[in-house]
Amino acid sequence: MSVNPDKKLTKIILKFENVDWETATAKQYELLKDTGVWRAFINGYSKNGVVVFDEEKLSKEELLERLKELKPEIVREEHITVEELLESSYSWNNILGKMES
Repeated sequence: MSVNPDKKLTKIILKFENVDWETATAKQYELLKDTGVWRAFINGYSKNGVVVFDEEKLSKEELLERLKELKPEIVREEHITVEELLESSYSWNNILGKMES
């Protein structure tokens, strides 16, 4: 299976009003089982999260409905390509970013 590196994905940064570590872990796992979700991270301690998903497979409304019990608020939304997602995931980007700070 190959994916077009220029394929557009949606990245949303979320803040949650009602979440704990156990619920966060369960919801994150539930989201990651969906083929429309590329990345998901929900932090029950800081009450924030990031979800990268394909709106052709999963609508933003459906995603927010799944997270409804956590009372999500969208802090930021952006559109990225698969290539940008992969490049941001390389471990050396994270290391170099910390070294430059």
